[in-house]
Amino acid sequence: MFKHASRLTSVAAAAAALALTLLVAPPRAEAAYGRVTLTVDGVKRTATLVEFERLKKRKRPVIIVLHGGSGGSGAGLRARRNLGLDAFARNIGAVVVYPDAVDGFWGRSKPGLPPPNDEGFIKALTTKLVDQGIASRRRIFVAGISGGGMLAMKLACDNSDLFSGAGAFVANMPADWAASCNPKQPISFMLMNGTADPMTPFNGGVANMPEGPRDVLSAEATFAIFSKAAQCSSQRNQTILDRDKNDGSRVVVEHGVGCKAPVELVKVEGGGHTIPGRRLSASRGVPVGAQNNDLDGARLMWDFLLKRAPQ
Repeated sequence: MFKHASRLTSVAAAAAALALTLLVAPPRAEAAYGRVTLTVDGVKRTATLVEFERLKKRKRPVIIVLHGGSGGSGAGLRARRNLGLDAFARNIGAVVVYPDAVDGFWGRSKPGLPPPNDEGFIKALTTKLVDQGIASRRRIFVAGISGGGMLAMKLACDNSDLFSGAGAFVANMPADWAASCNPKQPISFMLMNGTADPMTPFNGGVANMPEGPRDVLSAEATFAIFSKAAQCSSQRNQTILDRDKNDGSRVVVEHGVGCKAPVELVKVEGGGHTIPGRRLSASRGVPVGAQNNDLDGARLMWDFLLKRAPQ
């Protein structure tokens, strides 16, 4: 069990109290997982934290993973194992945190109630992990899927001094956030989208989100915000992968050039609302489109964030 630290940020001081109880007492080097309870703006918030016994005595990189907005949960995302993150974290000594949205939907409240403070929740959770000596201050990362990817981008926009890197799968920037997204400093960023996504339009427009329709920028315009923040040149390098000739798609990875922080746009040409090599479930019966098999997109994201960030 973690003890409360004496120092809290203004967010945490205003509205956060953290309690974590380990549910499993693992053998050496096996995963230990616990439930985190955090109160923000009077709303009880929860998350699942995964770490490894042999690494408890030192600060570690932390990956915060935000589930999609289809009524799911962080615990459910971890249980499905379709991101392969626990095995990756074991190999590189990272802590993984899977937060839960209120009632399964980021940014959506119950009728008559204000929207939950999702951004404040993630910030307070992150601060507490640092204060408790769990997280390495310079190696905190956030990534999300679909609606969770949108929230990951919002966190990167507003807190580039807190997060070392951010990533989004099958998500574009909501149009009403674009004007206010001005990262204070360069931040590592990867965007991974399919050009034939039936839910998140690659070229912008109305995203058919489980939370409700939402106007979004194109993938190019979304990426340009973080490319500008990283002070990249107008040039990009490309890597093209098409190992599976029968899946009807290929992957084009565009790398920013001359950037102060690495940024990459992963375009899955012909791909749907899926992660290459990692099939996602249909959202409430809505088809997700073509599945690409040219690479492991989740592993590409984790490698990008953790191997290219400050040590």
